[in-house]
Amino acid sequence: MMADTGNEKAEFYEIKRPTKPIHWEVEVPGSKSITNRALLLSALADGPVEMEGVLFSDDSRAFLDALRALGFSVEMSEQDCRVRVQGLGGRIPRSEAEINVGSAGTAARFLTALLGLSDGTYRIRASLQMEKRPMRSLFEALLSLGAQITWLGEEWHLPIEISGAAKQKDQMLSPAQVELDIGESTQFLSALLMAAPMLSGGLKIVITGGKKDGPYVRMTRRMMRDFGVEVRFEDSAYFVPAKAAYAGEKYHVEPDVSAACYFYGAAAVTGGYVRVNRIYGSSMQGDLKFLDVLERMGCVIWEEADGIAVSGPAAGSLKGIPVDMRDFSDQALTLAAIAPYANASVRISNIAHVRQQESDRIHSIVTNLRRAGISCEEFPDGVSIEPGMPKPCRIETFDDHRVAMAFAVMGLGADGIVIDNPGCCSKTFENYFELLDSLTRGSD
Repeated sequence: MMADTGNEKAEFYEIKRPTKPIHWEVEVPGSKSITNRALLLSALADGPVEMEGVLFSDDSRAFLDALRALGFSVEMSEQDCRVRVQGLGGRIPRSEAEINVGSAGTAARFLTALLGLSDGTYRIRASLQMEKRPMRSLFEALLSLGAQITWLGEEWHLPIEISGAAKQKDQMLSPAQVELDIGESTQFLSALLMAAPMLSGGLKIVITGGKKDGPYVRMTRRMMRDFGVEVRFEDSAYFVPAKAAYAGEKYHVEPDVSAACYFYGAAAVTGGYVRVNRIYGSSMQGDLKFLDVLERMGCVIWEEADGIAVSGPAAGSLKGIPVDMRDFSDQALTLAAIAPYANASVRISNIAHVRQQESDRIHSIVTNLRRAGISCEEFPDGVSIEPGMPKPCRIETFDDHRVAMAFAVMGLGADGIVIDNPGCCSKTFENYFELLDSLTRGSD
């Protein structure tokens, strides 16, 4: 189903529609969100950390390359999904270096916070896509803590040169306080929380604006606790104690629930069965909430010994519902891709912030659904989608991995859906289309 026109990577992928309800057992890679948090915490730990189940993708490789450029000792085996990082107790080996975070939002925000609280001077470069993404709230917080930033391009965006706040020694010894708005991204808060032990006096982060918490912040706090640092949250403030320090000898990365949801969506579209191995209800990942949405739409969900399974309803029985997706917005595209197969309209709301991710994801949804002949209406914070059989079309991915993976699911219920630039999935799930191809061929 791949077509190669002479370039190194295939330029498009035509989805193969299964001829009968699917029955799949799937393995997905490690979580990107957990992998990149664990890499930062390992670098800050006092001693070596062995990571298992690590995701290897464009984003995580950018993070690993940046750690090496900063002088950290990093050993890895992609085949075994293992990484060993020699933590130095909050010290960065090189006081001057240049890193490139590529298109990785987590690497960009987490490493900027790390370097912004250091005692060195560094240059941070990024892809053109990442240069457009919001960073101002994090930059303002670091500046207020004593970092110095020189813009090497557009103000308040990467690339930058940054001198860390620890050059002002009093910032290291006395309690620090900073205000932060996380309306655009909770990654700003996660970044500051994880880097906070670099400030010996501790850190209080006062959250301004309406959004105070979120599933990825809770993931960050849980992982910090796993590494030995407890974060306190009271009213609108987060507290990292003085003299906090990370420790850890081994850390296991959970499989990626975000990736699993595409396959669960496949069960919903085809009326089939999918089990994703090693995905359990105990996962710390917020995208598990997507399973609640599928259940409301008529799917049956249960946990087996090897992982969570989803069985989709018979064709035409998927229910149209309204969904507030603020806390699991990465799955807005997945829901949009299965929405045409519902028996009534699907309204997705409270996702205005996804306009500033790898693409304007609300625009990406509307553009591609209309290409497929599906009636939909765009709103500032979401989209309403009407039922209908998608027509043959080419899906424009906007170089956004989640657009490519989600709309591939739509193609499992209709003929002629073609994904442009499938290689953009290498950001988080580089063998996604190879896996999908093997599964659909096995469904005949």
